[in-house]
Amino acid sequence: MALLLVPDGLDGERVDLAASRMTGLTRSRIADLIEDGGVQLAGAPVRRASVRVHAGELLEVDTSEPVRLPKVTPVLADGLRIVHEDADLVVVDKPAGVAAHPSLGWDGPDVVSHLAAAGVQVSTSGAAERQGIVQRLDVGTSGLMVVAKSEYAYSVLKQAFRDRTVDKVYLALVQGHPDPFSGTIDAPIGRHPGHDWKFAVISGGRHSVTHYEAVEVLRAASLLEVHLETGRTHQIRVHLSAIGHPCVGDPLYGSDPVLAERLGLTRQWLHAIRLGFVHPGNGEYVIFSSEPSPDLSSALELVRAES
Repeated sequence: MALLLVPDGLDGERVDLAASRMTGLTRSRIADLIEDGGVQLAGAPVRRASVRVHAGELLEVDTSEPVRLPKVTPVLADGLRIVHEDADLVVVDKPAGVAAHPSLGWDGPDVVSHLAAAGVQVSTSGAAERQGIVQRLDVGTSGLMVVAKSEYAYSVLKQAFRDRTVDKVYLALVQGHPDPFSGTIDAPIGRHPGHDWKFAVISGGRHSVTHYEAVEVLRAASLLEVHLETGRTHQIRVHLSAIGHPCVGDPLYGSDPVLAERLGLTRQWLHAIRLGFVHPGNGEYVIFSSEPSPDLSSALELVRAES
């Protein structure tokens, strides 16, 4: 972690520009660090690259080298479907059990390796193991993801996600009945203090906003349409658990394992059903949609039958 005092010459500059000049890292790398919580100004995490710095403030930047994973091995992932491809981007429908990209501790299939095996050339921007990746879905979450193919598309899409102009819509089957049936969860998320692989609503966490609306209320559960305003790791799962209504099939965040077993679920009932954004190539707004996978549909039908 580099500890730096902002000099007079950078007074009033954007934090990404100031951090770049003071550390020698690219502004793109600084933007990624901001997104991952790796930049602090005057003791507080920086949320936006447009924040202005002032002379004499303490700027903390995580300058450690990102962990480099072995070169991606092209391997096709069963059930992964390409729903759209053009010169700028590719949209995939990711099944559960497939990661967005290779990572330490994960030896299963992933989107990046699948696209390499399918002969899809993606952007070289981003860390070596996740080139082209501008958004991620949990391994256990199915649905739509967009991956950049051109360098320009990577830059534009990455910024669109940062600016929250991408429409990300999910379906979630949750235990019980939220009160009210529609609402907004605005609560900061950070790493769980006692669990390496878990996140939680904590003071000092990253600003996180989730909007939800019940589209079907059943006896034991509710089907929610969820819109993400921010995109934190495990955000939907953490926020719904925080209000007492975890996703069915998600024991990590407090769901009932007996209910999941009865429904034949081996993962959380969560599916990215819709993705909308301005296409970086032609400037037109595009929308892609996906139906819930068979395991989710079967579980939903069983809950309906019991209602």
